[in-house]
Amino acid sequence: MQMFEGSHDPHMSTAPSTPRLRSAVTSLAPYVAGRRATSAGIAPLASNESHFPPLPSVLAQVAASAGRINRYPDSAAVELRERIAAHVGVTADEVAVGPGSVGVLQQIIESVCDAGDEVVFAWRSFEAYPLLVTLAGATPVPVPLTADEGHDLPAMVAAITDRTRLVLLCTPNNPTGVTIAGADLDRFLAAVPSDVLVVIDEAYLEYATGERLDAIARYRTHPNVCVLRTFSKAYGLAGLRVGYGIATPAVAAALRRTGVPFGVSSIAQAAAIASLDAADELAGRVAAVAAERDRVTLALRALGYAVPRSQANFVWLRTTDAGREQLLSAFDAADILVRGYAGDGVRVTIADAASNDRVIRVLAGLAQAAA
Repeated sequence: MQMFEGSHDPHMSTAPSTPRLRSAVTSLAPYVAGRRATSAGIAPLASNESHFPPLPSVLAQVAASAGRINRYPDSAAVELRERIAAHVGVTADEVAVGPGSVGVLQQIIESVCDAGDEVVFAWRSFEAYPLLVTLAGATPVPVPLTADEGHDLPAMVAAITDRTRLVLLCTPNNPTGVTIAGADLDRFLAAVPSDVLVVIDEAYLEYATGERLDAIARYRTHPNVCVLRTFSKAYGLAGLRVGYGIATPAVAAALRRTGVPFGVSSIAQAAAIASLDAADELAGRVAAVAAERDRVTLALRALGYAVPRSQANFVWLRTTDAGREQLLSAFDAADILVRGYAGDGVRVTIADAASNDRVIRVLAGLAQAAA
């Protein structure tokens, strides 16, 4: 039998042969999504989704767009980028879109990080941060949160080295809900080298009712800032996957180059545009979630739980691993799905009042049993 030069005769060896995978992939722990409800009686509070159904005006656009799914979407998402630009007060050249903010974040990391470069972020924060950094071959540099569950910005500055290419700031932070104060951020940005990209991840921006950080203003004065946002949370488009980044034209162009072609579907683009047109409807929903969040927070504090002031659509319960298991067992017994984090605590997404009351009752029972 004639063999190509350099080919391998499988009969010459009995050793098993399998495709070789990257070590960064084989050693990578998979992203763990929130558990899904399997029946109508289960309260699905493990993922930070909107519990509201799609806005009627948005749903109408989704239905209209469905008739054109035989065509590729606009890979450059020109109309959506123009609408986002008008919404935040920048140019379309400063906007990049992707499949959710996590998709845009992957584009950011691929744009600025080579193998061995470092990415600094608070911990605990968004679960995908260390996964995406590791997948890119870069080195995650987690910095512990402060005692009040916020970013330790001085410690994050101290963690920056010559290998640092990127810093990730999540505000409000997932899963603690704590925001970064404007004055603290200004001091931080003044201390960060100008060649290090600082991403301000504002996935939960719309739910903030306290001091709302003006990340776009910081971007205007610090060209090394990139603002990251999503339509998955308050806008209720989690199932369509569309997010965006605001950055200098050069950085935004790099994000567009690293994006998967046609990565944001035509339906997702149409839904996002319609969502920007439904500001009044959205405001009412956001206000309802924020009111419920604050109500639950006050109720849990009255029961003795140390709940930080969340500015997102969830509340955070810091606890030991034993306490976490106890909480998860109690919630499971009550048909409530919440999100547990090994070594840190439990996050509970805010939903409708009836579901939130169920959460309060479970935690009241645990508090009473411990008294």
